[in-house]
This record gives sequence, structure tokens and C-alpha cells, in this order.
Amino acid sequence: MDRPRLHPLNRGFEWIDLHGPTRIITAEQRQQFDDLGYVVLRSVLPVELVATIEAAIDRLERETEQFLAAQPDGTIFIATAGEITFTVHIASRDATVAAFVAHPIMRDIAADLIGGPFDLYWDQAVYKKPEPDRIFPWHQDNGYTFVDPQQYLTLWVPLTPATRDNGCPQVAAGLHRLGTFEHRVEPWGLCCLDQVDDPHVAEAMPGDIVAFSSLTPHLTGPNRTDQVRKAYIVQYAHAGATVVRSGTT
Repeated sequence: MDRPRLHPLNRGFEWIDLHGPTRIITAEQRQQFDDLGYVVLRSVLPVELVATIEAAIDRLERETEQFLAAQPDGTIFIATAGEITFTVHIASRDATVAAFVAHPIMRDIAADLIGGPFDLYWDQAVYKKPEPDRIFPWHQDNGYTFVDPQQYLTLWVPLTPATRDNGCPQVAAGLHRLGTFEHRVEPWGLCCLDQVDDPHVAEAMPGDIVAFSSLTPHLTGPNRTDQVRKAYIVQYAHAGATVVRSGTT
């Protein structure tokens, strides 16, 4: 495995383990999250609720696809029409999705894994279309935009089955405890690691949630199936968290 270099704004970072009773997950699941940087929570969401969210997001994703198709080369940054779309700020655009990000299950998971108080920081849907080559490289969510405190939470909600074949998350376990790494720009996204030996593969089904830290290096591989892999990503940060750019907020 590569030896990552720390982000220049990452000074004196210490990972904070949570202790005490949990609301919805088990103590063992929280321990795995602290030790490895991620945990797959099985069957924590009603599949009927997930289907409702999928239907709401599908409509907005179609608008994103149409917008991308109208751009030069069908591309904006790492989004490409017919290959991969990022539909952002969905909770502010759809009442059904807004209710979902405030659902007691989602709030309880966030409380169990990052403590409180906390706020919704970011949400987006990522639809990975059938495309056999595109690898979304090893990165940390905090590598895209440096947030202080660095330790916030990503809940990766599969709307369709997420498998190794269609680009489920893969995790470089344990590196989250070092804080944010330097990232470089690659053709398909920012990258902080070139190679990870024996990554943890987080396959998940609708009803599951892959919970990982903003500091957990992860990638998603190509979609080598003939179906769209759909995921909704919800991020919660500590109340008062700020974006830091070159030493300023």
C-alpha cells in the first residue's frame, strides 16, 4: 500500500472514538467503524422507503442527464452523460427526500457514529451507468473540500444492488485515523492512493447502508453490468463545521 502524505491543513489531527450507549447500531458496529473507518449496516431501512426515494431521485437525475448531454463533450468535471451523473442538493429540491435525510433512522445512525449536534452537510445521487472502464479513484470525501472538524459522516445508500461487478464501494481500512491526505487530480476524480492491497469490498443491497468516515479512503470500480448502479449519498457534519481554504474559512 502507498504511504499517503498528509494534507497541509491536516495538523495535529486525532481521531475521536465515541463511547456510551447507542441508539440504533450495536456497540460492535460502532467499534468496527472506529477501527476500520466503515461499517455496512444490513437491512436498516425499509425497502419500500428506499424504492420511494429512488423514484423521487430518478426524476431529478433525468434532468441532470439532459443538462450534461447539452454540454460540450457531454461532460462537466467528472460527470459525463451516459456514463456517470452527480445530482446534488436533492433534499432541498424534493420534499420526500428532505423527509428521508431527517428520518429517525438516519439521524440515529449519525448520532451513533459522530455524536451530536450535527447538520446535513451535503447530499447527492451518483448514478453509474454501464461503462466498463471508469474507476472512481481512491479518495477521501474530505479531500474534495477540506472541512473542519475533519471527521464527518458519509451514509452511502444503495438504491439498487451494489456489487463488485457494478462498482460498489471498496475501502482502504484503518487509514482514516490519520486525518486528511493530499489529493491529486486524475481524469476521473481526485486521488490520494495509487494502490491498496486487499481492500475491503462493501457490497450492499437496498435497505442496507454503507457508513464510512469522511476520512476513509475509498473507490468505486467500473460498472461492467447492463444496469445502472444507483446510490444516494448523505453526509452529516458536526454543527458549526466550516470549509477551510488555504488557512481561511
